[in-house]
Amino acid sequence: MAKLIVCLTGMPGAGKSTIADGLQLKGYDIVNMGNAVREEAKKRNLEPSRSNLGKLMLELRDKNGPGAIAELIKPQIESSPSDVILIDGVRSNEEIEVLRKIGNVKLLAIHASTETRFNFLQKRGRSDDPQTKEHFDERDNRELGVGISNSIALSDYAISNIGLTKDQLIESAYEIIKSWI
Repeated sequence: MAKLIVCLTGMPGAGKSTIADGLQLKGYDIVNMGNAVREEAKKRNLEPSRSNLGKLMLELRDKNGPGAIAELIKPQIESSPSDVILIDGVRSNEEIEVLRKIGNVKLLAIHASTETRFNFLQKRGRSDDPQTKEHFDERDNRELGVGISNSIALSDYAISNIGLTKDQLIESAYEIIKSWI
């Protein structure tokens, strides 16, 4: 049986990693696309700053094609013993096409308001999280530039992360994924 590859997509700060972390506790295997870029930065001895990670993501795509980040995570997916794998942070249709070659892909989009996303990212504390509205807008524009709006638009299901508690958000995603298995 082909692996079910559930791709979480949505703008930065919408709640993808919150869902991934919550579902990892329920036994799902999680692969984070951003971590693949952070790992590549580490190999190159680059500081994992907002600027460096953003440039590296674009450079990898320029050099290796729009599906480059998905290519980086393929070995992780293929070696996973799990039948259901969650991919945190799919950003383009080309990445989805790479993943379709190794499993049955479903797209789950997470929506949240700009204000909600900005407030969350300011509190999250990753090295590349935007601390100013200008950096936030810059990151949103970079994400839109690599085609994230297409993966959101083509999702099989969408969750509106507005007024949900963390547990409600995770449970909502869990129920959707169970219906796909």
